[in-house]
Amino acid sequence: MNENSLKFLEKYLNNAAPTGYESEGQKLWMEYLKPYVDEFITDTYGTAVGVINPEAEFKVVIEGHADEISWYVNYITDDGLIYVIRNGGSDHQIATSKRVNIHTKKGIVKGVFGWPAIHTRDKSKEETPKIENICIDVGCSNKEEVEELGVHVGCVITYPDEFFILNKNKFVCRGLDNRMGGFMIAEVARMLKENKINLPFGLYITNSVQEEIGLRGAEMISNTIKPNVAIVTDVCHDTTTPMIDKKKEGLTKIGAGPVISYAPAVQNKLRELLIDTAEKHNIPFQRLAASRMTGTDTDAFAYSNGGVASALISLPLRYMHTTVEMVHQEDVENVIQLIYNSLLEIKEGEKFSYFD
Repeated sequence: MNENSLKFLEKYLNNAAPTGYESEGQKLWMEYLKPYVDEFITDTYGTAVGVINPEAEFKVVIEGHADEISWYVNYITDDGLIYVIRNGGSDHQIATSKRVNIHTKKGIVKGVFGWPAIHTRDKSKEETPKIENICIDVGCSNKEEVEELGVHVGCVITYPDEFFILNKNKFVCRGLDNRMGGFMIAEVARMLKENKINLPFGLYITNSVQEEIGLRGAEMISNTIKPNVAIVTDVCHDTTTPMIDKKKEGLTKIGAGPVISYAPAVQNKLRELLIDTAEKHNIPFQRLAASRMTGTDTDAFAYSNGGVASALISLPLRYMHTTVEMVHQEDVENVIQLIYNSLLEIKEGEKFSYFD
């Protein structure tokens, strides 16, 4: 990473890109990527793809997803309070006392998730925040005032929390899941261009939409690109923080390197290529086992088009789906290096067959 990279990262993270409304973030991403690719592909729902060597028959995807969790306005009371439903995996327990941005045709409307004062609560039967009892206050006394602001059912709601660096090398922001992925694959494209690498295949740098509600953007774009190989990057949990059961979640932590997954959707030979590359270039890495699925866009690519050799490189992250998601700068740099160097090991026409 360089100074320009970090400036882009901060701008990219601070921009809101809730599921279904990723286009403004995609425009920022494409603007940054433009000098490093030959052309772009976009689709109806907003997935963006920068392509290097578009004429090549053999196609390799490197992918992240562009969307962040958010809320929808679901109901406005006669007293002017707003109840919500999830857009993706938004966490009701971290909502109370948070500031919010409600996106309307008239612009951003500010609000807060209110919560009863500690003095007024019954300590013998303390209620916890849940979707039924959290609501947003926009400073209005009735429903009509709320609607005059431009707020209506279906408006999307995001948190305004912005990027900062904690203790020199920890990146903190909402939406690191997974705009860090979009950033890292863009950095791979920049390195390929600056190092004058001529790949023997077409490279499709893919920033998919709607991952948070079911891998939908990857599902759509995989059928458009029809790749031969897909290397996906997303985030996984740092399991060293309190209240996480390592026997259930495994042991992965920030600062210890990229995480390479084992799962049915992960093609074994491609995974071993990643591991061999990491060892060859002294890139630290960790291992993670999934059961039925990875829960990432890897699953969408792997099971598309009759089966696509796919693998997953994850960035360990603390406090997922909160407004203080945290990653280590060295892990970010090592994911970039691992993807970059792995691309240099892939041969044109490689089938990764178990039977050769």
